[in-house]
Parts: sequence; C-alpha cells; structure tokens
Amino acid sequence: MVIIDELRALDRQQRAAFTASLLGWALDAFDYFLLVFVLGDIAKDFHADIAAVNSAILLTLVARPFGALVFGRLADRHGRRPMLMTVVGLYSVLAVASAFSPTLLVLLALRTAFGFAMGGVWGIGASLALETIPPKSRGLISGILQEGYPMGYFLAAIANLFLPTIGWRGLLALGVLPALLILYIQRAVSESPAWEQAKAAKAAAPRRNVFHDLKGHWGMLAYAVVLMTCFNFFSHGTQDLYPQFLQKQHHFPAPVVTALTICLNLGAILGGVIFGPLGERIGRRRAIAIAAVLALPVIPLWAYSGSPLLLAAGAFLIQMAVQGAWGSVPAHLNELSPPEARGTFPGFAYQLGNLFAAVNVTIQTQLMKSHHGDYSFALAIVCAVVAVVLALVAWFGPEARGRHFVGEAPSGVP
Repeated sequence: MVIIDELRALDRQQRAAFTASLLGWALDAFDYFLLVFVLGDIAKDFHADIAAVNSAILLTLVARPFGALVFGRLADRHGRRPMLMTVVGLYSVLAVASAFSPTLLVLLALRTAFGFAMGGVWGIGASLALETIPPKSRGLISGILQEGYPMGYFLAAIANLFLPTIGWRGLLALGVLPALLILYIQRAVSESPAWEQAKAAKAAAPRRNVFHDLKGHWGMLAYAVVLMTCFNFFSHGTQDLYPQFLQKQHHFPAPVVTALTICLNLGAILGGVIFGPLGERIGRRRAIAIAAVLALPVIPLWAYSGSPLLLAAGAFLIQMAVQGAWGSVPAHLNELSPPEARGTFPGFAYQLGNLFAAVNVTIQTQLMKSHHGDYSFALAIVCAVVAVVLALVAWFGPEARGRHFVGEAPSGVP
C-alpha cells in the first residue's frame, strides 16, 4: 500500500516525532472525552442540572487558546520537544486530579486548568512532526496526525465500558495514563530540525515578542481563526452531545453507546487517512471543502435514524466527512504560519477558534430544550449550517501547499 510505503520511507527520527505527536494528541483527546461520557453521572452525584455540568466542556474549550499562546510561545523559544513533555505531564496530572473533586465547583476549576494545558498540545505536536518529515509526506502525516483526536475518543469509548464497575471518578482517574508518553519522548524523540536551524539563525538577533513575530501576519491569523472556528463547530457540534443523544433520546445502554461511538471514530480515522493525502494531490482547500459538503446528505441518516444499525452507519459516514475535512488542517495551518512563530501560530489559531466555538454546547443544549428535548434537531441544524460555511471559508481562502520548512529564514533574518 502507498500509505505503508510512505510511512516506511520515514527515518527513525521522523517516525519518532510523528509517533510522539500522534500519541500526545490522541491521549489528550482520551482525557477530554472521558468527561463527555460521564456528564450525566456527575450531575446525578452532585445533584446539579446537566447544563451546569456541561459548562465543564465550555470552560475547557475557553482555556485552550490561552494555553496554546503561552506554551506555543515557549516552544518557539525553547524547543518543541521539552514543551511537548511539559504539557503532556500537566494535562495528565490535572485530569486525574479532577477525579477527586469534592464539589462541582472544584471539578470545573480543574477542567479549566486542564483545558489550559491541553491547549498547548496540538500546535506543538503538529509543528514537531511536520517540521521533521519531508514535505512530500505532509498530506498523509497531517491526515493521520489529526486522527489522533478520534483515536482518543475511541479509547475513551472503550474505557466507558468499565463505568458501571469503577464509576465516573475511576474513569477520570484513567487520565493519568498519558504521562507515560513523557518517557518515550525523552528516550526516542529529537528536536525539530527546522527549530534548530531557526535557533541558530536567530542567535545573533535581538529577542522579539510574539507581536513582532506576527507583524505583517495579522490578516492571515484572522483568517486562520475564522477557519478554525468553523472547524471546531463542525467537530464539537457532531461529537460533544452525541453520547447524551444516544443515552437520553434513544435510551440506549452503555454497551450500545460504546459500539456506536466506536463506529463514529472508525469513520473519523478513515476520513483523515483518505482526505489528508487527497489534500496533497488536489490542494488543502479543495479537500476540506469537498469533505465538508459530503456531510450534508448524511445528516438525516445520522440524526434521525431509529435503529442502532442505521445510527451506526450515519455516525460512521458523518465523522468520515468531518474528520476528512480536518485531515488537512495540521499541514494547512503550519504551511500558512510565519516560520518564527510556527510553534505559536497554528495552535493559537486552532484554540482561539475553539474559544469562539465553545458556545456550541450551550447553543445545542438550548436548541434541544426549545424543541422539547429533541437532540436530533440540535445536532442536525448545527452540522448543516457549519458544513456549508466551512466549505465556503476554506474554498475562498489562501493556501501554501508544499512550502519547505527547513531552509526558510525567519522574517528579518538574512
């Protein structure tokens, strides 16, 4: 297979950087989605309204851009590798700490701090991997790398099978497992060659702040934030309330919810593997727009089917489209980034888009309540609107496919 051959063509350093970045994002998503599965249990335990507990998701998303800015800037100054280890350790500790929350208020505070640490992972990991691999492999690696998110969702769905035995606190305590990734990064992963080169080039130059590094790139950053706002509405609008949709509207037991979530994530992974390399051939913008539009005819099957079999087919196909669109994002944002801020720009744009899309859960919850508890309507309307807007924003936006990272000089450096 072409995919296997491309992965085999990577040298040991390139494979290690890719693996660390993929696992960092997958295990980050694993910790995030563990909470999604137990929102109802937490509400029951703390005698709280489900909307109040859902705010844990909102607060996590709100904190992520601040973490992306702080840790991304540190990664631009001190290297991708040490900062990736730092954020993985932080989000692991905070995830397991949330399992011991004595009150809902403490839980919300810890999940906010978790979001801050989580915000640094994607941008730093994507830069480390994509600055290390050859440009010709960027589409494939981008597609697989982004699918770390549904991989984490998949693992969380498997872990959810143990919920009746270990309870929501035991499930959240599994969030300590990603800390083991630090050992792998320490032993196997080298620093990004592009960062090492940039460090040498900037050694004689005066230190500049992030505003100087982004000078002349504010328009591109604004576009990237709009794009990522659309993307985050697309993913969170089809994922975050999906377990509640299955539990409360269809009254499915945990094994059925887990099985349907697994189907969802298998489709997501396949979508990234297909559309990531496709973006290398036809362009990032076109691949994103095509995948987004393909979600539209699947919405009735995904949101309004009555049987588990049809719901499984709908979940598989909708996430194939959603994550197919996402498959080009790591490469696309890194290629649009100024070289001196590549640790900051992609992650900050991504997570700032998350901030603006953080109201998704609130919007969908209100839509559901205003339509007499109809989750189908809330899921369908958000997905349909966002798919169209995303396709248009991507199609008419800029692109820098094939840009070389090693050998380019930072702005202002000869």
